[in-house]
Amino acid sequence: MIVDHQFNGTKWTDVVDPTNEELEELDRTHGLSDRTFDEARRRAARPTMQRLVDHAYIVAFSGSLAEIDMYVGEGWFITVRRHDEEGAEWDSSVAVARVERYGRAVNPGVILAIVLEELVDGYFDSTDTLEDHLEEIEDRIFGEPGQTNQAEQQVQADLFGVRRELLRLRRAVVPLREVLSSLLRREVAWVDGEALVIIRDTFDKLLRAVDLVDELRELVGNAVDAHLAVMSNQMNAVMKQLTAWGSIVFGATLIAGIYGMNFRHMPEVEWYLGYPFSLGMMAVLSFTLFRVFRRRDWL
Repeated sequence: MIVDHQFNGTKWTDVVDPTNEELEELDRTHGLSDRTFDEARRRAARPTMQRLVDHAYIVAFSGSLAEIDMYVGEGWFITVRRHDEEGAEWDSSVAVARVERYGRAVNPGVILAIVLEELVDGYFDSTDTLEDHLEEIEDRIFGEPGQTNQAEQQVQADLFGVRRELLRLRRAVVPLREVLSSLLRREVAWVDGEALVIIRDTFDKLLRAVDLVDELRELVGNAVDAHLAVMSNQMNAVMKQLTAWGSIVFGATLIAGIYGMNFRHMPEVEWYLGYPFSLGMMAVLSFTLFRVFRRRDWL
């Protein structure tokens, strides 16, 4: 689908899930580079920018990690985006509304700057979502003692899921710094004046987004360590209980073992009170050990 927007003599062509015929029509109309146009047909690995003779090609990602391929030239601007299998997408309506408010000041550089700022703003929504998810996982780590093995495995899986999403987000955020730096150095002819002001603000936002992603990665690492520590403490508590009960049973077993030896001369064997006396010693020893372990919070 192709949607055209006209702003003060500048044409913004927004292409969503394009067919090969639509892409070829754009190629014929604007004379796009074959190399960059081929790259727009497949998913890029990271944000990048290429400067060509009569236009520039920029790749960036939204907060949901939807790829946005952008072409900027004299009097025109093109965005190519697809809805991938994971549901990642980007809504251009907010950027269109912002561009409309600029009125006569609109040019290809301003549209590019506004689109980039909207993409960077989306990173904060993603970090907020991941931070909320991480806090929910931390509540499960510290708020639900004695979880089942399945619950423990789910916590571990969720932590590594957050870490994986942060790595994907970081691959989209960090390389964009170099793209914005190139634009601020005026390496693209159509980016000047008001566009530079917007990109400078966007660059500051991007630096904050990078810091947030790095902080969240550190928090995830701390959460993983904390989860392992909690699991270790729970295991130690179980081992304490097993040791305590084993010691209690061992005391009674020791007495029974002594009087179970088949020696001929054992005075207590022929004693009338020998049997209840043995049971009494077992009970006293077991109760004493139980009280000792209970006082030490092992039981």
